[in-house]
Amino acid sequence: MELWIIYALLSAGFAGAVAVLGKIGIQNIDSTLATTVRAVVMAAFLVLVSLSIGKAKLLSTIDSKALTFIVLSGIAGALSWLFYFVALKTGPASAVAALDRLSVVFVVVLAVLFLGESLTLKSGLGVVFLTIGAILMTIK
Repeated sequence: MELWIIYALLSAGFAGAVAVLGKIGIQNIDSTLATTVRAVVMAAFLVLVSLSIGKAKLLSTIDSKALTFIVLSGIAGALSWLFYFVALKTGPASAVAALDRLSVVFVVVLAVLFLGESLTLKSGLGVVFLTIGAILMTIK
């Protein structure tokens, strides 16, 4: 098994934990405040990781184009998490997480439009099945 697959599965597992832990954590507090606290914890954790593995010295290797897209990605991520926690506050965790995973569908479309990736029959069917699965997970 390729290493990237292991990392992606670990990412999915931790993302699942985010939904459950977040749902428990936001029961009696504002979702925007919860997202802010979460972001501060994430930032502090990632700074410590970068420092501990010697990556801080690579900051100077980030050019202006890369920095622009990293900042835009950060803003998109922050907006994603703001809306995720707002939805999680009132919706069932399993349904919110299922709809959130429609991000895969958006990635496929955006990757075709902006990254020149191809849409094959296999990936198209995957998009259809993901969409159907997300819808089924939200129907009561």
